[in-house]
Amino acid sequence: MRDGWITVDGGRVAAVTRRAPANGGQQIDLGEVAVMPGLVNAHTHLELSYLRDEVPPASEFVTWIRDVMAARRRRPDPQSPEILDSIDRALAEASACGTAIVGDISNTLVSFAPLTRSSLAAVVFYELIRFHVDDPQTFVDTAWEELNRLVPTDRVRATLAAHAPYSVAPLVFRAIRQAINRDPFAPSSVHLAESIEEVEFIRSGGGPWRRLLEDLGVWDPSWVPPGGSPVKFLDDSGFLDARILAVHGVQMTAGDLGRLAARGTTLVTCPRSNGHTGAGAPPIADFYKSGVRVAVGTDSLASSPDLNVFAELATMRALAPEVPAATLIDSATREGARALGFDGDYGTIEPGKRARLLAVGIPSLTIDVEEYLVAAGIQPQQLRWVEP
Repeated sequence: MRDGWITVDGGRVAAVTRRAPANGGQQIDLGEVAVMPGLVNAHTHLELSYLRDEVPPASEFVTWIRDVMAARRRRPDPQSPEILDSIDRALAEASACGTAIVGDISNTLVSFAPLTRSSLAAVVFYELIRFHVDDPQTFVDTAWEELNRLVPTDRVRATLAAHAPYSVAPLVFRAIRQAINRDPFAPSSVHLAESIEEVEFIRSGGGPWRRLLEDLGVWDPSWVPPGGSPVKFLDDSGFLDARILAVHGVQMTAGDLGRLAARGTTLVTCPRSNGHTGAGAPPIADFYKSGVRVAVGTDSLASSPDLNVFAELATMRALAPEVPAATLIDSATREGARALGFDGDYGTIEPGKRARLLAVGIPSLTIDVEEYLVAAGIQPQQLRWVEP
């Protein structure tokens, strides 16, 4: 809507019109800008922010994972000042890059308190990793009790998540699914079909993932490879539905994408991270062609140069020039907000929603504003929050 007007009352959108309101309230001309909803970074790992520039690119995903694990072992205390300070800096960076909501993966819950002090809305996914476990139900129940000791706010919530099919035992997946079913509105998350090594492991039980599990001393000799694809495995297990965010999907087939679309599962793509970790280039055009819901994430600063969702959109545009710009913007706003359960307050500009709006400076001769937003690699200096 060119030359539009947004009326704000009490921090919420009251009206969106094509002419100035006649109610006599304060009027602010924002100039040559596009006003849009705050962006949604549907997948990141704030607690890994201290690893920025520490983990080099890899040609094989498991090699990158080994390097991350080694780097984390060098700082075992999640409450260290270095880690806490890096989280605060990452939150400031995300906000400066236009992000209003994050889906944050945490193995320690260390990001929960900083998020409650920030301006961002968030779901903190308490991610469980356990391939070999004697009592899966007790393991998950203990994590659930830990979650329940947190005090959620109207902006920051927490829920359980599973790491990935190669690192979580089938009975742990089942127990996580049963736990999140206790809250009918809670989303959950899983890294899925990220690498060719994952596909090989689920199909045959061999390859680099098997070797890593053995090296870590967590291999379960009773585990039987399910065969098929990682998506088929989780779908057959009853884990996938409309509340699940399936992250990455670099190695998904057309059949896999069809399963996600049928379940209403949201696929979160993080293309810049995929290139850094050796997972490969995600088939962005295929994602949209399949009809699956698509959201956007940056992943962590261990694998991405920044937390700028606009930069992810520019990468998506380069990988899939045939996808309409408006569709990409929708993934980074409305679809992300819906997947995280914040679509009642965020994701679109319409009456009743929070006026957490972003003003993006647009060159005066720009013809296609939406194309500019996805292709230009918008930087923080072009952005400002419209404070109601």
